[in-house]
Amino acid sequence: MPSTESAARALQDRAVLWSIGEVRATDVVAGACDALVAGLDTPALRILAACTRAEADDDVPELLPPALHELGLTFYPFDSADGREAAVRALAARMLASELTPRELAFRIHQRFGHELLLAEPLAELDDEYGILEYDGRTSAQVDADVTAEALRLTRRPEVPADTTDTPA
Repeated sequence: MPSTESAARALQDRAVLWSIGEVRATDVVAGACDALVAGLDTPALRILAACTRAEADDDVPELLPPALHELGLTFYPFDSADGREAAVRALAARMLASELTPRELAFRIHQRFGHELLLAEPLAELDDEYGILEYDGRTSAQVDADVTAEALRLTRRPEVPADTTDTPA
């Protein structure tokens, strides 16, 4: 059984991927169910998890914001700038979890955001590099390694600095 922290992160990722059209509303409902099984439990989460497949497309837009709020998670409005950046990070995490290959990650990022999103630009450029492998002397494995390094950079959680306040002597 996943920890409550990893279940919350997975629900957050599904929610942000839904907000950019990368996953279906039923995937968000499945994430809510997974969160309940992992031990997260709030009234709005229970309601979201109870959605049927037939109801998901209509109900998720209304039920997701309060469910995330009750869990202390962020709701990103549909296709918002912050949501697009969070989605890039969520897709990178999926690649690192072996749900996508490096080439699939670069392609999806390039296809969805083009060269318009600064955070995603290195991955869009790497997708371009896959297309010119035969001309530039690099191998697919070398570009895969660069994509993986970029995914690691994108998913690295910022460290909280130690308290540097002076204590009175």
